Amino acid sequence: MIGDVIDADLVAMDYRARLSALLEHRIGLWDVVAEARRTGSLDSRIRDHTSNDLIALIDTLPNLATIAFNGGTAARIGTRALGEHGNRYRLLRLPSSSPAYAAVSYAQKLAQWREITRI
Repeated sequence: MIGDVIDADLVAMDYRARLSALLEHRIGLWDVVAEARRTGSLDSRIRDHTSNDLIALIDTLPNLATIAFNGGTAARIGTRALGEHGNRYRLLRLPSSSPAYAAVSYAQKLAQWREITRI
């Protein structure tokens, strides 16, 4: 999904090249969940999770303007973790990029995901 947003074939790149491509487009990735119990791959099955320290992360990013969440579960966990700090940023709840989330077509998801490139 993110590769289509920035028009880059991230899958074909090695890890370092992927990171470079994302950074060129001023995009960082961070998982809101540090660890959890989950049966299967659905986010709705996440149990007993520990959040990553988003406050510590954003405090190191003075130019951060937008925080986008990949799906509803990430948005709920991330927004809760940010608390009032979230008011300083444009927060985007994007449709899950997971193929398991088929309620929205890929084209519709992509259109919404492209919002991350707009300032």
